[in-house]
Amino acid sequence: MANESIDILYLIDRLEELVARGFQVPLGSGVVVHRQRLLDLIDRMRVAMPVDIRAAREVLQRQEEVLAETQEEAARIIARAQAEVEERLKTEAVVKAATERAQQIVREGEERAQALARDSETQARERLDEAEQSAQQQMEEADLYALQTMRRLETQLNNFLNTVRKGLEAMEERGR
Repeated sequence: MANESIDILYLIDRLEELVARGFQVPLGSGVVVHRQRLLDLIDRMRVAMPVDIRAAREVLQRQEEVLAETQEEAARIIARAQAEVEERLKTEAVVKAATERAQQIVREGEERAQALARDSETQARERLDEAEQSAQQQMEEADLYALQTMRRLETQLNNFLNTVRKGLEAMEERGR
């Protein structure tokens, strides 16, 4: 491994030398270098690159892939959780609305029952009052009828009594 890092350092020094020997471009800081020499040097650097660096590069690539997969999975989990939360909120809203409606129906039913009870009580009182008035009127009519009947009877009895007295007087006068 020490040998590989020395080779890389040596090749980096050669790259620096190649750039330093290059022809400077007028009006700028650019340099023109021999293309084939540069490409050969890059190939030698690739070959001289330690196995650990290549393995680390592969590990980093795999790590990036795993990280991307993990982020995608996390996004799916979050999306499912949000959908579940929304569904539960909808369900809770429906249950709450149904509960409120049920309570309203119970209140309305109780109010209607109380109103019906009040109406029934009022009607019962009215009918009782009517019955009492009717009974009172019938009693007054019955009393009047009884009074008239008794007066007629009294008149007839008085007439009978007068007839009996006259008959007695007539018999007493005859017998005397």
